[in-house]
This record gives sequence, structure tokens and C-alpha cells, in this order.
Amino acid sequence: MMLRKHAVLHSIITTGAVLIVRLDDTEEALAVSRAAIGGGIKALEITLSVPDALGVIRTLSTEFDGQDIAIGAGTVLDEAAAFACIQAGARLLVSPNVSVGAIKVANRYGAVAIPGAYTPSEVVAALEEGADLVKVFPTESLGPDHIKAMKAPLPQAELLPAGGATPGNVAAWFAAGASAVGVGSNITKAARADGDYRRVTQAAKDMLSAIAAARS
Repeated sequence: MMLRKHAVLHSIITTGAVLIVRLDDTEEALAVSRAAIGGGIKALEITLSVPDALGVIRTLSTEFDGQDIAIGAGTVLDEAAAFACIQAGARLLVSPNVSVGAIKVANRYGAVAIPGAYTPSEVVAALEEGADLVKVFPTESLGPDHIKAMKAPLPQAELLPAGGATPGNVAAWFAAGASAVGVGSNITKAARADGDYRRVTQAAKDMLSAIAAARS
């Protein structure tokens, strides 16, 4: 059964995280995704840079069907890519930019639209086009103060900073007004040292615990 848009948004907002799976191996992407889901992650963005990304999306969306797990696509730059991702089972479409085509496709087929923005003008443009959440990207060079500054005139914007979130600093992002965070290598590369994917599961649990603590 297709996960409805409100259920996908609920998964993202309640857990406070979207896992960004940007890896250069298909099997590793699948293994990491499964391990992170085991650790409590409920929303994942498989970037289209992953080899056979559509196959990964299709496999995971079939595997976790009916389990309140939202499998999505990242680096969705245009309408054609967006529709292919929807057909593969993606329930959220994430872009590094304000792709009007991707937002339209997401809204047309009931998926969550998360375009990327860097400035207040881009955030407003994304909202006007029908974004559900706005990914603030890149964030490594900016920090939480950028989110806080944008939330002052735009309190209605649901912002999701993507990049650089760790259990140690995630509290600052939520204090600044983030609705959720995009988390990546802190979780996805946790097993790189020895191939033990239980490290990925633990990293996911640690991140979600830190988010819950930050919000309480």
C-alpha cells in the first residue's frame, strides 16, 4: 500500500531526521539503508548518484511496504527524474535546488516535495511552488545561526538543514528552529572501518536519541 503524503511528513517530523544515502556501491547502499531502518530511521533519501539508484528505491520500497518507512530519492533535478523516482516507489523527492518540475511531480502524485534552498528568497520561492519542507543546503559552511536568521522573518517555513549533523551538534540545529535534519555520513559510513553494519544501526539509534533529547 502506498504511504500517503501526510504519513511521510509525519515520519520525518516525528523522528526529526531524513537519512541521506549517498554511497558509490549499490549493495552497500542497500545494507546501510536496512541497518539504519533497524535503528529507527523512518525516512530515507537514496541519491540518484548511487549506482542503480532506482533499483535500490524499488527494492527498499517493496521490502518495507506497509511498515511506515518512507523511501525517497535525492538529487532530483528535473521532472523526468522525479517521475522515474515516483514510478520506482519514492515517497519523497529531495533536490539541492528549487526544481519547479520536481515539486510539481511530487504534488501531482502525492509525494513529499523537499527542494533545496540557500537564501530567504529561495526558501520563499520553494514555498510558493508548493514545497512541503525546504532543505537548507549546503549547511556545513553556515551553521545553525543561518537557520535562526531565516526563521525570524519566515516562521512558517519548515526547514530541514542537510549536512554536518552529528549527535554532538544536533541540539543547536533544533534550537535554531529546524523541523528536522538531513543526516548522512555520520550514519551511512559508520560500518566502513570493519564492515559491521551493526555500527550503522547503533549510529542511527544514537542520532535519534540525540534528536529526541534536543527536543525535550
